[in-house]
Amino acid sequence: MHDLTSLILSASYAGLFAIVFAETGLLLGFFLPGDTLLLAAGVLAAGGALSLGGIMAAVVAGAVLGCVAGYFIGGKVGPRVFASQDARYFRPEYVTRAELFFARYGWLAVVLARFVPVVRTLVPTMAGVSRMPLAPFTLYNIVGAILWGVSVPALGYFLGDRIPHLDRYILLIVGGFVVISIVPVLLKVMQARRAT
Repeated sequence: MHDLTSLILSASYAGLFAIVFAETGLLLGFFLPGDTLLLAAGVLAAGGALSLGGIMAAVVAGAVLGCVAGYFIGGKVGPRVFASQDARYFRPEYVTRAELFFARYGWLAVVLARFVPVVRTLVPTMAGVSRMPLAPFTLYNIVGAILWGVSVPALGYFLGDRIPHLDRYILLIVGGFVVISIVPVLLKVMQARRAT
């Protein structure tokens, strides 16, 4: 946690924006510490080191613009990848399945993906690959970014103001957060599989 705190303080708001942008928009950003970073930033804001409003603004902006970048990367690169010769991994029927999924659950996927590590990196790109219409994608992207970019730092701020030495429990809190986020998604997937 000390290293993460140092990173946040040295990079400040521009660093938060860049990390969130990379995690949500670039496929290689899946390893970045999204939820942990936001909680830790909220804890720092509770201690007065950063402004909570500044953190939220940087995170929401990075999340919205990162998702838009991921969407356009998926739209540009996706068709070429799925038309390639490597049929083991990139079959055209996968695109058809993705199109059906986003037509049916697009809003849910884009909004809830924010709260699930790795999934939040993949969903914008897959929405672009499946040609989800840009207008609803943008609306759901903004809604999800605001929910995630406000609630997670606010949780860190709230808890950091009330629990001494919260930095010792950040990973446990993030783990609980991820489990709570994944359960509705898994239930929806199981329900969809039973229906087919």
